[in-house]
Amino acid sequence: MAALSELSAARRVVVKVGSALLVGPDGAAHSAWLADFAADVARLRSRGQQVLVVSSGAVALGRRRLGLGRRALSLPEKQAAAAAGQSALMRAWEEALGPLGLTCAQVLLTRDDTEVRRRWLNARATVETLLGLGVIPVINENDTVVTEEIRVGDNDRLSARVAQLVGAEALVLLSDVDGLYTADPRRDPAAVHIPRVARLTPEIEAVAGGANAQAGVGTGGMATKLEAARIASQAGCATLITLGTRAGPLAAVEAGAPATVIEPATTPRAAYKAWIGGSLSPAGALTVDAGAAAAVRRGKSLLAAGVRAVAGRFDKGDCVRVLNPEGAEVARGLVRYESGHASRICGLKSDAIEAELGYTSGPLIHADDLALSAHAPA
Repeated sequence: MAALSELSAARRVVVKVGSALLVGPDGAAHSAWLADFAADVARLRSRGQQVLVVSSGAVALGRRRLGLGRRALSLPEKQAAAAAGQSALMRAWEEALGPLGLTCAQVLLTRDDTEVRRRWLNARATVETLLGLGVIPVINENDTVVTEEIRVGDNDRLSARVAQLVGAEALVLLSDVDGLYTADPRRDPAAVHIPRVARLTPEIEAVAGGANAQAGVGTGGMATKLEAARIASQAGCATLITLGTRAGPLAAVEAGAPATVIEPATTPRAAYKAWIGGSLSPAGALTVDAGAAAAVRRGKSLLAAGVRAVAGRFDKGDCVRVLNPEGAEVARGLVRYESGHASRICGLKSDAIEAELGYTSGPLIHADDLALSAHAPA
């Protein structure tokens, strides 16, 4: 029942759905499975949880539309299939979620959207807005524009990056087995299920099996799921690996069906703050007045009104140092304006920013994107 606890306690849940679950043997969307899964989503939503879906399936559905069969595809053919399949994928999700009163929206991401800070902030703002509006984001890699081969397990890793992006507490990876075993249970009948993993060690990673070749449409295996779990764990998110082929796989977990829980190494908030404070090289600095420095130390956002000087050249999303009037570092944070615009709004009240710049992105640095420095003056 540990998996039930992790799932029911999460404020935000990311679920990765692979092609083998979403697309049937005939190459069409598996509407019955999708309807059962939609009921899972509706149940979580009814108790106040937010759900994001990372969905494969565009290439598999596009194959059918373009008559490409099940042969190996070249990269241009994969991109063409993805382009043809995206609308079919979203129609399948709309038809599953719509009857339950749920609205979904497509979000296409590339690796840069999860790794380049400015694009990361923009992607997060879009997803946060959708969640605030009660929408189910259906997220996929933008396979039509990738310039390298579509790698094995991309959407496993993408789902972990999405969990990191939104500060999710639970990532559910729906698999072709009901969790991690001491060996591949499809080949070794003596394999023992592992219900909980406190830490991903080399010994644990060594037992990961390969992809289910019999499925024919998916590319991920247990190894890629453990890679995703490592990313999620470091971001403060628990990972649940469970059998996806059941009708209503989330309900099955809540009813006690087997799953493997991989525990988080920290909390989402602590992981994010540590990333800002210790992993990014500052591109500039903002010198603030004593009142703004005190507000930042209390966990408040940094407003333009409290900034007295801007140093360096930086873009939106870059990390900058926040300095008190004496030049001591108070915090580091991800700035919401590029340096030229930041200089223009120094000292301005929030309601005057739009008149000066023609737009507003809120505070110079939001409280969520600020990390107090280890030796910040009191």
